[in-house]
Amino acid sequence: MNAASRRDAPAWALDELASAGRENLDENHVARYDAKEDAGATEELALLQGLGLDTQSVVVDLGAGTGQFTLAAAPACAHVIAVDVSPAMLKQLRRKMDESRIANVEVVQSGFLSYPHSGRPADFVYSRFALHHLPDFWKAVAIGRVRDMLRPGGVLRLWDVVYSFDAAEAKERVEAWCATGASSADGAWSRAELEEHVRDEHSTFNWLLEPMIQRAGFAIEDAAYSTDGFSAKYVARAI
Repeated sequence: MNAASRRDAPAWALDELASAGRENLDENHVARYDAKEDAGATEELALLQGLGLDTQSVVVDLGAGTGQFTLAAAPACAHVIAVDVSPAMLKQLRRKMDESRIANVEVVQSGFLSYPHSGRPADFVYSRFALHHLPDFWKAVAIGRVRDMLRPGGVLRLWDVVYSFDAAEAKERVEAWCATGASSADGAWSRAELEEHVRDEHSTFNWLLEPMIQRAGFAIEDAAYSTDGFSAKYVARAI
């Protein structure tokens, strides 16, 4: 969220920058992010092209991070708006843009709750591993704002850490997930980072998130869950 947005926000509003996650504001972590996390951007772009993305499309990448998806999508569409609250992430994205000389990307330091979409409604909104930084109340508000920025029939592609198991299974499931972490964070997600995610961030259950998506005015056309129960991918179409 930029300084002007913070000034204009009511006292009860969530500070999205403070909620962005410790590691996402850390330039050392951000410098290693692409080596640790492959966004599968080529495959994700192909999925959206199968859903109608073309050279006339307007795409909003919410929580764009270092821009893996943004930079893959830019040559295939008319305009990409890359939105992120983290100055460190956007610094990396701008560096990549300078190197690639891509001209149809607009970079906005903002978040789900503060990004002021203007102009033509978006055809696609893409978000990967970002929504979980918001508590559930604010997730519902954010998804409603996403619906408002999309044209009717537009598509939300949401991929996030989502728990697809019952609350009674949480202790066993979370312990098994954390045990998959590496002993060091240098080349992979460490156990300590996975523990931090569960403890300090706001991933939610699929059976809470999906009604939020539907209530906001979307039809969920596809929902795919990872076998470990810790990731979900959605295609939701604006009604």
